[in-house]
Amino acid sequence: MNADNKNKLLLFALDFVEVCRVFWWKFFDWLAVISWGYLVFVSFLAMIIGSILGLGSLLPLLVFGSVMIKSLAGGKRRAEIAANDATNRANLEALERRVLEAEMATLQAQIEPHFLFNTLALISQLIETDPHQASIVHTHLIKYLRAALPQIREQGGGKLGQQLELSRAYLNIMQARMQERLTYEITCPTSLEQIAFPSMMIQTLVENAIKHGLEPKTDGGHISILARQGEDEIIVEVEDNGIGFDLHADDGIGLSNIRERLKVLYGLKASLVIEIPATGGARLSLHIPNYSISVS
Repeated sequence: MNADNKNKLLLFALDFVEVCRVFWWKFFDWLAVISWGYLVFVSFLAMIIGSILGLGSLLPLLVFGSVMIKSLAGGKRRAEIAANDATNRANLEALERRVLEAEMATLQAQIEPHFLFNTLALISQLIETDPHQASIVHTHLIKYLRAALPQIREQGGGKLGQQLELSRAYLNIMQARMQERLTYEITCPTSLEQIAFPSMMIQTLVENAIKHGLEPKTDGGHISILARQGEDEIIVEVEDNGIGFDLHADDGIGLSNIRERLKVLYGLKASLVIEIPATGGARLSLHIPNYSISVS
């Protein structure tokens, strides 16, 4: 036998061994997950087919071996498969979260320059007309950037108090732009300020209230942010007395993003609720489970 034939024979033997190995583990995994009743049924059916084909004692031996394997190692293998499935699901959820946060970062990167350019233009204008007010807006912008940039850059979660301070700095800047057309108040118990809270969600609701509620209104209006403790959740309400909210319209990119992030972070335990107050305007509420969680 020449060298080429030996090499071909060796490759064939290696392929055969690999096929047998793959088949064995597939068979082993199948034994681990099926029920005993199903194994008995399949064994009985195999015995009938084996007797028809004249396989003699081969199938009874295979059935006996299958029962022994399932008895001795099936439970352990089933636990390993369940653990692997759980790990794969966790990895998939982590991947979904990273993709969602990347989408949020892209959206934020699109929004931030527009806001920053408008604010810098306002400061430039005020330097000529009202230097003292320009200094105030400049200070608010620095506070806003100090609160916002770490969240945009790292996509990390923060505390509820930090998220509210970000909105406060933003509203102070918008007040300088809208003058008497905008007033606001922020209410949060001291006990809730250190609660973990997902980044940029409150800010998105505040921006939404100004853009769609107050700016289109000739005389502007008022925004109220209220954080409170629910029965087993933290509730943050952003309410305005603007032109109102069309409950039949689509959420838009910002609100859809919030809903998706809440779903990834908390499943069905969190929600974004949209209401129309009796006095008009809109009330958007974030309902977050009241337990410590690493959020982003």
